Order: sequence, then structure tokens, then C-alpha cells
Amino acid sequence: MLLENKVALITGGGSGLGLATAKTFIAEGAKVMILDYNPASEAVADEIGAKFFAGDVSKAESVEAAVKATVEAFGRIDIAVASAGVGGEGDVVTSTVDNWTKTNGIDYDGVFYTNKYAIAQMLEQGEGGSVINLASMFGMVAVSNNIAYSASKGGVVNMTRAAGTMYAKDGVRVNAVAPGVIETPLIPEEALKQYSALHPMGRVGQPQEVADLITFLASDKSKFITGAIIPIDGGYTAV
Repeated sequence: MLLENKVALITGGGSGLGLATAKTFIAEGAKVMILDYNPASEAVADEIGAKFFAGDVSKAESVEAAVKATVEAFGRIDIAVASAGVGGEGDVVTSTVDNWTKTNGIDYDGVFYTNKYAIAQMLEQGEGGSVINLASMFGMVAVSNNIAYSASKGGVVNMTRAAGTMYAKDGVRVNAVAPGVIETPLIPEEALKQYSALHPMGRVGQPQEVADLITFLASDKSKFITGAIIPIDGGYTAV
């Protein structure tokens, strides 16, 4: 029970990596609040034993309210996972302004709001905490045909380093995982073979593999890790 009696807020927790993380956290003893924009995620939260807050991570007031709701429900917040995200499309010329705004609003601004309000609550509690941000291998190396996604995830990388070092002496650790292509409903079946070839391991990752890493970073097993960006990409960024 790595997270026994810990309280976690997980954005985008109704599906994909967020859902895999929520299930793993609960299995490890945590109490979980899921923040998700999709109303259908409320039923998912009920099914796995989590609480649900309907909100939009691209809106500061929505994330702030979710943090307050977590504290009201459980009395505190020990862990925050910023996993809500969208894909984006287009290079620097072909990307529309709307695509840039939407992608960065969720993938970058949403991470900032989650860090801002969760860390403020952790500092108020005075007992430390752990924040895990979802970056991407494409935040560590460029993806030229998806400028908004690459830029937003690159921003998450340095946001994590800045926040993780700023609050280290307060016991608040901030780290990021940088997944490669992970097999989720967002990846079309016909694209899996093509994406598999990108990784030296010859396959895409599984949501549980990422959830296990996030769980480690959320736990006391990683107490001396902060400001770190940890690839989980089958070796993609190593070559």
C-alpha cells in the first residue's frame, strides 16, 4: 500500500493514462478525486471508488475549485497528477490559431493551474506533497508536424524543473513523466504498427506501465527526486 491514506487529485482521470493512474492509486490505498470535463467520467469515478469533479483544466477557476472540493471531501491534498491533455495538429505554418490556443490551454495552462493551486494547498498544510506532470517524449525532442503539442509539452518540462526546485525545501516535490506513444483509445488501431517502429523496443507502451511510474513518484519511495523529467518511451529519446 504505497499510498495508504494519501489524498490525490488527478486531472483527466476519467480515461487513458489518468484512469489507469486513478485505479492504481486506489489499489495502493489512496483516496482519489478525478477532475474531468466529460460528464460520463462521473460514472467511471463511481465504478472505481473515486470522487468526481466536473471541470475544465484550461480554466483557472475550475482547477482552483477542484482543489477546494478535494480538500472539502478528504480534508487535505497530498498528491496532484496533471494528466489531462489533447493531441493538437499542424506545423508552425499549418497549425490554426484555434488549435494552438486549445492545445496550449489544456496541455500547458492546465498543468500550470494544477501545479499552482495544488502546491499552494500543500504549502498551507505544511507537510509536503508530490506533483506529477504529464509531459511527453515530444517535449524533450521536437515533433515538427505538431507545433502546439511539442511546444506545450516542452513548456511542461521546464515548468516542472522550476517548480520542483522552488519548493524542494518545503517538501513539495514536482516531477514529470515523459511517455512515448502509449496504447490508449486516442491511438487508431491502424497506427499502432507505425508507432511501434518509432521505439527501439519495437512496441508502444501500456497505460499501466506509465501509471506504475507515476505511483512511484507519488510515493515516499521517491523522496529524493524532484525537478526530474523521466522518459518512459521504450528508448525513443536515447537515440
